[in-house]
Amino acid sequence: MERTEKFKLHIKEGNTFKGDSIILGGAILDGQPLSDCNVCIPLKTLNRHGLIAGATGTGKTVTLQIIAENMAAKGIPVLMMDLKGDLSGIAVAGISNPKIEERHRLIGVPYNSVGNTVELMTLSKENGMRLRATVSEFGPVLFSKILELNDTQGGIVAVIFKFADDSNLPLLDLKDFKRLLQFITDEGKAEIEKNYGRISEASVGTIMRKVIELETQGAELFFGERSFEVSDLVRVDQNGRGIVSIVRLTDIQDKPKLFSTFMLQMLAEIYASFPEAGDLEKPKLCVFIDEAHLIFKEASKALLDQVEAIIKLIRSKGIGIFFCTQNPYDIPEDVLAQLGLKVQHALRAFTDKDRKAINKTAENYPISEFYKTEELLTSIGIGQALITALNEKGIPTPLAATHLRAPSSRMGVLNAEEIDRITAASLLSSKYNVEVDRQSAYEILEAKLNNAKAQTKEEEAEAPQPKPKSSVREEPSVIEKLSKNTMVRQVGNTVMREVARGLLGVLGLGGSTRRKKGLF
Repeated sequence: MERTEKFKLHIKEGNTFKGDSIILGGAILDGQPLSDCNVCIPLKTLNRHGLIAGATGTGKTVTLQIIAENMAAKGIPVLMMDLKGDLSGIAVAGISNPKIEERHRLIGVPYNSVGNTVELMTLSKENGMRLRATVSEFGPVLFSKILELNDTQGGIVAVIFKFADDSNLPLLDLKDFKRLLQFITDEGKAEIEKNYGRISEASVGTIMRKVIELETQGAELFFGERSFEVSDLVRVDQNGRGIVSIVRLTDIQDKPKLFSTFMLQMLAEIYASFPEAGDLEKPKLCVFIDEAHLIFKEASKALLDQVEAIIKLIRSKGIGIFFCTQNPYDIPEDVLAQLGLKVQHALRAFTDKDRKAINKTAENYPISEFYKTEELLTSIGIGQALITALNEKGIPTPLAATHLRAPSSRMGVLNAEEIDRITAASLLSSKYNVEVDRQSAYEILEAKLNNAKAQTKEEEAEAPQPKPKSSVREEPSVIEKLSKNTMVRQVGNTVMREVARGLLGVLGLGGSTRRKKGLF
């Protein structure tokens, strides 16, 4: 059997599945795409997560768009984190051109121009549906990890949450949390120490500074009501296509703490809210995180542990997580090990360090008798990638250099008019874009403090007034004269003691009796 036919059989056997799948493109052998040798990923294993990696300009974002729109076409809802602002074009049908037609002729897949039903979301004041969550929904453990607190400080946060629950004080926004921080070291100090133990004021000060640091990154816009319900991510349109929810994050690229805070809360909420699902024919929801290194770049070990735990567990809820980044090693190894789909675009070897990284990357892929992986990583072109997935039995599919299909939607951003039109048509904007500031911990504690002050003033006003002093000056006694005369103070003190003793003696109290009665 000749090499080409042997290769085709190898790829086809590895990409034949019982269930439905997504076609990503055509396999490449010796630099040439093969029109009758498709590279696919099965829907059934999309909850095993994935990675899209490669150097800048090699087509990672377009690949993300291709995979996401094909998921939507299969009825899978998609959530996309758009940090660069270039994913919104998925809402509009693409326009064919000779290059696109030639690409699809080479891989043997017809080109369809299709847009997607899109929901635009935002963490800031940009146009779109506002995403919020309350402090209470984070819980003391996750909130402490986000603030990067030590065990002692985390214990204080746990006390605050417990006190808020016991006292019916809703913790909705950062203003509530800061007011409770002040309360436990001020007017509520005695109550807290009596019921929950002594609180270190120095530790409270540290926590306050951490909260203020989070506020400077715009977190006050994120914490509050109305809280987003993750069930609203799992929707399909009237044609049965999955709705694509895009979180517009272009204005928080330089705020990694806010981004990681949002991502962790969203993933934790999805995990907590969705029931166990096991292995489904297709996932309930797929989440794409572009520029994923921003989550991990400044994350503490506690935060990384939290991400790893969620990635391991969330697949059983029917959720797939896909990271898009420049280098696979932007992702912690423990997380990288959980990613079943790997799409690797070209890497650049400018330095010795780059070459070592390429060799290390090549070791993450199945060994292939048809490719020298480390050489291929530097030679594949734009719009091409090395791909391996998991088959329905959880076994990695054969490594395939792939000539990727073109997106069915627009490769580019929406203009302001298109964004306005999508936002106006949103069914969720009217639900979540109403400002809600109901009575919570801050307002309740302030009201109690103001009531206490008012009551004190009333009591002072009702108290009997002291009698005014007489304007007639009484003649000072001998004792007063003696006590005020500095020249005879010492003599006067002696005289006063003797006079006192004499008076007591006249009243018939002897020395022993006076001592018993404590008189001197």
